[in-house]
Amino acid sequence: MRGKGRAGSQGLAERIVEWVAGCVGGDVVGVRALHGEQGPWRVTVEGRGDVVLRAVTPRVDAGMIATGVAALEVAEEYGVPAPRLLGVDLDLPASIETVVGSTAWPANPDLERVYAALRRVHVPMEPRPGLPLRTRPIAVDDFARDRREGAMPTTRLLRHADDVVREMEPPAGPTVFLHGDVWPGNVAWASPSECVLIDWKTAGVGDPGVDFGELRKQMAITYGLRATGGSAYWDVVAALNTPTVLWAKEATERRDLFLREALGVMCCGGD
Repeated sequence: MRGKGRAGSQGLAERIVEWVAGCVGGDVVGVRALHGEQGPWRVTVEGRGDVVLRAVTPRVDAGMIATGVAALEVAEEYGVPAPRLLGVDLDLPASIETVVGSTAWPANPDLERVYAALRRVHVPMEPRPGLPLRTRPIAVDDFARDRREGAMPTTRLLRHADDVVREMEPPAGPTVFLHGDVWPGNVAWASPSECVLIDWKTAGVGDPGVDFGELRKQMAITYGLRATGGSAYWDVVAALNTPTVLWAKEATERRDLFLREALGVMCCGGD
């Protein structure tokens, strides 16, 4: 269903709340920000329950909203584990989607379930409007470029890894539908064994290694898991697309260990 935004003298926030009520069919009785004081927002609609609202914020622009919409349309078409759209107005711009579970990971999450969900995401696909070719995860950022241009400090390890990757051709293969930002916060658990990918604002099309490398990097940084299998090339690409210094000393050290291991595989003749 595509809602129609209401013009008028109200502020944008009021317009969006009224639009949500019109789309879902009930009065909005509660709004809770899910990212600090910013969106997305969990909105409670009387008689309808909760929905997730996505709209422009200082860190999310109109293009990201459009990408998220395009991605969820593809996800529904192919039965990909993702929220379902309830309303879209790209003039606002905003979208409404279903609530699909909790992003609090179970005590013993079944990591293979996440890999299985990703394999369902990776439908063979060529780039299309709203879903461009992606050659790195979280494509709205390019920290490797920032370091090369002096906008961010670097280290000998990161500089070496960037040089290695830039001298290589990316692995050639069919392109698939990509989530683009696979980390624990974007995996919602409907149950301890059932997960759904959320937050598709940097989705696109590309090599499946873009998603798998990001997931492996995130598991290494967040949980200290050792990387096994996968593509060393895409692991290096994922590690490079992080700030030079992460939010904690341990996280930076884990990223560097993950990067060194991937470089070791590449230098020993792996992919």
